[in-house]
Amino acid sequence: MLKRELRKKYKNLRAAITSAKASDLSLVLANNILQIPIWDFFYYHIFLSIEEKSEVDTLPLITLLQGKDKNVVVPKVVSSNSMENYLLTDNTAFKKSAWGVPEPMDGIEVPENKIDVVFVPLLAFDALGNRVGYGKGFYDTFLNKCRKETIKIGLSFFEAESEQITDVHENDVKLDYCVTPKKVYTF
Repeated sequence: MLKRELRKKYKNLRAAITSAKASDLSLVLANNILQIPIWDFFYYHIFLSIEEKSEVDTLPLITLLQGKDKNVVVPKVVSSNSMENYLLTDNTAFKKSAWGVPEPMDGIEVPENKIDVVFVPLLAFDALGNRVGYGKGFYDTFLNKCRKETIKIGLSFFEAESEQITDVHENDVKLDYCVTPKKVYTF
């Protein structure tokens, strides 16, 4: 199946989820992450949700990470396809971007080579670990700058797409795991 078809399908499916249901599913999803052996690392990069697009709410996961004394890193878009990463602290101030993404205004920058685990936003994924995002390439560019051993974990309200994504590009970075409310996929 083509990415553009999956984008349309999953944007519509997510739009049908109420905010209360999204909140409940996000909490289940955060608890499912406890099954993955990632708790011996130091730097965890996590996206901040776009509420208007019914994305997985990452606040329960951030709370979980902070409760385990992990360093939480959040992104800020700085150019047409590039992000910087900042340590989340009690003093971090946020501003919504043009896309509605809460971004840190400034702070302690964390280089890509320090990041151990990345929680990746997505619209859809297949059984091989290929993901479909919004199509801007921010995360593929970012993930290609990370170390090869950095663990990549997708977060989705929906299960793996039954058909393989057919228009995967050479710069697309596969997931190591994808967590849904029902299952943890390992690739």
